[in-house]
Amino acid sequence: MAVQDILIPDIGDAEDVEVVEICVAIGDTVAKDDALIVIESDKASMEVPSPVAGKIARVDVAMGDKVGEGQLIMGIEVTGAQAPQSTSTPAPDAAPKQAKQPAA
Repeated sequence: MAVQDILIPDIGDAEDVEVVEICVAIGDTVAKDDALIVIESDKASMEVPSPVAGKIARVDVAMGDKVGEGQLIMGIEVTGAQAPQSTSTPAPDAAPKQAKQPAA
């Protein structure tokens, strides 16, 4: 299973907003668009939704933390079609084995 890093999305002009609620815990299963955390600026509060469905693998923020756009907030284990595509090369034994034929 791949763990996808979840970042604070574009939150407009607000920088250094406070985490006022953490809506999930490690091991919880979430659906796409479920609230992960609630952040609050001096103007408004906003839920940060999950961009994927999966299981919470880690939480990288705490209540009272100040966060901004692009900051890591947690990791979610995703499976199947949702999993980010790996850019690593396949294992050597995963490649098809073909005997080289000598030139005739």
